[in-house]
Amino acid sequence: MTLAERTQSLSLSGTHVDGVAIPQIGLGTWPMVGQECTDAVVQALSIGYRHVDTAENYRNEDAVGEALRRTEVPRDQIFLTTKFNREHHGPLAAVRAAVEQRLSLLGVNEIDLMLIHWPNPDQGKYVETAGALAELVQAGLIRAWGVSNFTAEHLADLRKAGLQAPINQIQVDPLASQPRLRAVNAEAGTLTAAYSPVGRDVDLNEYEALTAPAARLGVTAHQVALRWHVQSGRVAVPKSANAGRQEANLDVFGFELTDEDMTGIDALDTGAGPRLDPNDFGH
Repeated sequence: MTLAERTQSLSLSGTHVDGVAIPQIGLGTWPMVGQECTDAVVQALSIGYRHVDTAENYRNEDAVGEALRRTEVPRDQIFLTTKFNREHHGPLAAVRAAVEQRLSLLGVNEIDLMLIHWPNPDQGKYVETAGALAELVQAGLIRAWGVSNFTAEHLADLRKAGLQAPINQIQVDPLASQPRLRAVNAEAGTLTAAYSPVGRDVDLNEYEALTAPAARLGVTAHQVALRWHVQSGRVAVPKSANAGRQEANLDVFGFELTDEDMTGIDALDTGAGPRLDPNDFGH
């Protein structure tokens, strides 16, 4: 499989963002820090990853930045996503300071995708913050902006202010697939990105909807789950420091699930929703 086939992309569009390509499979980096994180990112880039996902709250942006300096992959071929915390929410000056801090820690001149990590509705600043991020696209500090863990109601507030979020990164996995929120994202032209895309503390081999297509296609249940994301038009950012798992997680573009497979995986949703309620949790 060629590198181009391993880095299939989707297009981000929204307020002040038009046609920014984001690779569908990225490397999640939480909770790796320090040398472990740097080594994992360098390894992933050598395998063929072209999308790395970090955040202020992960406390590993410096380690990701070191990986960017160590890798032989040119910076302009790497899509870099990061996120910032609640203390930076507010007017343009505060948000710009958050972005500049991320730039400094990562050692780069531009961030490809900057996300509001949590809406923190108790502060009442997420709409203002999103507007400021959109302005920073025009300032050239970031190529695209987006949100993370925003609910349908939070997204509606953005739309009332004339803001279309290009992407909403949320928990989506086969058992907690959040179909209502994904539909809201789609209706608003907001791309869905999945964190924890294969779930946490879950043995996917217990579910025939995943193991049956895996056996037929000669892949793993994890690969089937990631292919489900890709084929559904989502970005997914699985975390792994293991070279074999990194390779397998990226190797999901050479096979295709049937409509019946996709329907079977969709049916695994328990309706439980995400682990954390964005109206109560945030940082």
